Amino acid sequence: MKTHAKWGIVASILMTAAPPIQLAAQGQTQLGKKQIRYVVKALSTLGGTQGGANGVPNNGSVAGWSNLSGDQTEHAVLWRGQTTIDLGTLGGANSASGFPIKNNEVVAGNSQTSETDPLNENFCTFSSYTTYLCRGFRWQDGTMTALPTLGGNNSWATVVNRRGQIAGFAETSTHDPSCIAPQLLDFEAVVWGPHEGDMQALPPFPGDAIGSAFGLNDKGQVVGASGICGSWSPTIYIHALLWQDGSVINLGSLGGQVLNAALFINNHGEVVGASDLPGDLAYHAFLWTKDDGMRDLGTLPGDAVSTAESINEQHQIVGASCDSNGNCRAALWQNGTVADLNSLVLPGTSLYLLNVSDINDRGEIAGYAYDARTGDSPGFLAIPCDAEHAEVEACTGQDGTAAQDESLEVHKIILPQHVRAMLQQRAGIGRR
Repeated sequence: MKTHAKWGIVASILMTAAPPIQLAAQGQTQLGKKQIRYVVKALSTLGGTQGGANGVPNNGSVAGWSNLSGDQTEHAVLWRGQTTIDLGTLGGANSASGFPIKNNEVVAGNSQTSETDPLNENFCTFSSYTTYLCRGFRWQDGTMTALPTLGGNNSWATVVNRRGQIAGFAETSTHDPSCIAPQLLDFEAVVWGPHEGDMQALPPFPGDAIGSAFGLNDKGQVVGASGICGSWSPTIYIHALLWQDGSVINLGSLGGQVLNAALFINNHGEVVGASDLPGDLAYHAFLWTKDDGMRDLGTLPGDAVSTAESINEQHQIVGASCDSNGNCRAALWQNGTVADLNSLVLPGTSLYLLNVSDINDRGEIAGYAYDARTGDSPGFLAIPCDAEHAEVEACTGQDGTAAQDESLEVHKIILPQHVRAMLQQRAGIGRR
């Protein structure tokens, strides 16, 4: 199966290395002697063995996707408390929610339709029913509505803000002879809404052929990337971009010429993403601000690459960090340091956290995990044991205070082939 565009970027980036190898336990970079610890729970599926959490709004619900029984198809899902809501499709077999979901009522994502694609582009890169058209969608109150294109056949919604605006990208009618097959049409970043019929195209950086929007804050600032036309690959994105006040702004890079993408922007205007280093042999997570420009966030100790996928209003940044063999782990940046999120998880879970997709303003974290006990790969929700979550029973120690111990040592694990295949499929055709 596959997920939203942004995790498509991240998955393909993180999984381009060789298969993981077993490593000894390593001490993790700590965020101080006393650290907030997390209770982690696996999110239920629609009968399959794989799923993923892409967004967590401040009301604690979670949006993502889940395989159906048999693991041949997937649907967008909204988890509300103990309830798992199948959002359905636009008439096709597969759908998935976008990232992140900051609006408590609206979910955005992409879905196959029942119409075949006359150009056979497989725009959404689902692994089944690949000849069908793909459209971005807006889901609210049980109804899924298709989002229009810019004259082409396909569109994709990646993120929705609290105003109900949805950002993503959509095909134009331009047949680009320079496109890398199977992509044939150019596509551009776009914002739909907040009212029905509202649609604004965002131009790529001058000289680039295509663009994609991945992040959108409540002020209407949009971030993403542009580059050459092709089926999604890390190398098609050349410029990390910010669109605001009718202008497109190049955010720069960490020294590389390709694989530069801005993935999220908070309401402070802080932008996170991933960028190649000089020589284009490795990429690191970055934080960009108007005052300081692009700053390298580095990796966890012993790792070679990293990505930053979300930043909340408290300046906490989440994403993933991997070593040169492809061993990936969920990463949390805050207060100038980075930690393996697995090292902050309270005992009682069999989940190994691979990647973080989103963090809300309450510090709740959603992402992708692997359960070594069952072999399944569910989405997860991590709840911080802090004053705001004092009601969470598992967070309370015998002395009645929130459990805030030192970081634990965590063993990296060998991911089985079916999990690596799932992550690579998330990347579509090596899409990021």
